[in-house]
Amino acid sequence: MAQTIETGLEILHPGGEAYDEARTLFNAMIDKRPAAIARCSSAADVAAALRYGRERGLEIAVRSGGHSVGGMSVCDGGLVIDTRPMHAVTVDPEQRLARVGGGCSWGQVDRATQEHGLATTGGRVSTTGVAGLTLGGGSGWLERRHGLACDNLVSVDLVTADGSVVTASADEHPDLFWGLHGAGGNFGVATAFTFRLHPVGPQVLAGLLLFPASRGDDLLRLLREVVPEAPEEFGPAVLYVRVPPEEVLPAELHGRLVAALAVCHVGPVAEGERILAPFRALGPLADLVEPMAYADFQCMLDDPPGMRNWWTAEYLHVVPDEAIDVLHRYSLNAPAASQSAVIPWGGAVARVGEDETPLAQRDATWVVHPFGLWEDPADDDAVMGWARGLRDDVRRFSSGGVYLNFIGDEGQDRVRAAFGERKYRRLVEVKRRYDPENVFRGNQNIPPTADR
Repeated sequence: MAQTIETGLEILHPGGEAYDEARTLFNAMIDKRPAAIARCSSAADVAAALRYGRERGLEIAVRSGGHSVGGMSVCDGGLVIDTRPMHAVTVDPEQRLARVGGGCSWGQVDRATQEHGLATTGGRVSTTGVAGLTLGGGSGWLERRHGLACDNLVSVDLVTADGSVVTASADEHPDLFWGLHGAGGNFGVATAFTFRLHPVGPQVLAGLLLFPASRGDDLLRLLREVVPEAPEEFGPAVLYVRVPPEEVLPAELHGRLVAALAVCHVGPVAEGERILAPFRALGPLADLVEPMAYADFQCMLDDPPGMRNWWTAEYLHVVPDEAIDVLHRYSLNAPAASQSAVIPWGGAVARVGEDETPLAQRDATWVVHPFGLWEDPADDDAVMGWARGLRDDVRRFSSGGVYLNFIGDEGQDRVRAAFGERKYRRLVEVKRRYDPENVFRGNQNIPPTADR
């Protein structure tokens, strides 16, 4: 049932479809039952929800898109602040800026900005929330050309732990603004973002080339050869994936494990076709790359809801043949619907100065990302064991860092590795200033009591 408190804030309590919908995340492994869910339509609502939760001693979780693989968007017995009612997008095409509500999905943003032939780096899955992805860094197809999502931030409106509503930017609360470039939801609830936009599309050369999984090692070696010479407008990834039973995909491939080159090229089509020529020479089973709407491609890799998920990742500076052999061997034996991805970084990602954001190891050039995907809980141990095994075997080639949006709860050492010790200590100082009681701890947490 719903209860309204003095500000008009809607509070959902256990019982009823609205409560169950609001607590359900994309990862079917997560089945947490909060005591209350606050549906927030404004910064004032968020401040009221924080008061409500703190007065009752409730643990606080914050949800936007609900794509936290570790289930950090919801909590048992606490209060969930649901920001999805804040989903307005306002585009200023002359200034190339977008003001985005804290509860928006990337699909909503892409549709609004593409009306003007503009975009900013967003997630590779359209249902991902803008807030979680951006505050954790923000990897996406445009990153080699335009940087991570957080690199395109102009400002963030935030409600801090004491209920204050602040705007963080390069000029206002610059310490907080720095922390919001990768340290997640540690400092408050984001109610709005302002992003820089760039000319993109609306038509881009994008899609998938599908190869026999047995050719995946050849595909990875070719990608390793091509990417350093390719323009930054070329955004590729190699995926080992089972072909879903969708009409746009060849029926004879449905259910088959393939190695796929996913590509989004935002430069001239002829240039993209030239870059793709050596990949096509490998002899794909299906060629699904063509000029298409950027917003449509952003939906192409959306996973069906209701699946169980477990992710992990590693950064690499180089991908030697031995690493490719490990990736290939594990990927050929992926259980259930599990997948693995190899994503080249570099370009604009690496041009951001080491101290300009908390994120460490921007000079890493590859991300290896195994993700377990399955339905039957009886397969939990096998699938998670496979993903951990791939990660652990690749780790000897790793640069030591990690992108936090690609992992779940893997412990405090992994959180520190995402930033490095020096910048982690700086984040602790920001945490002490804006959330000294660690109200916002349902995240990749940076405790204010951590060692300096």
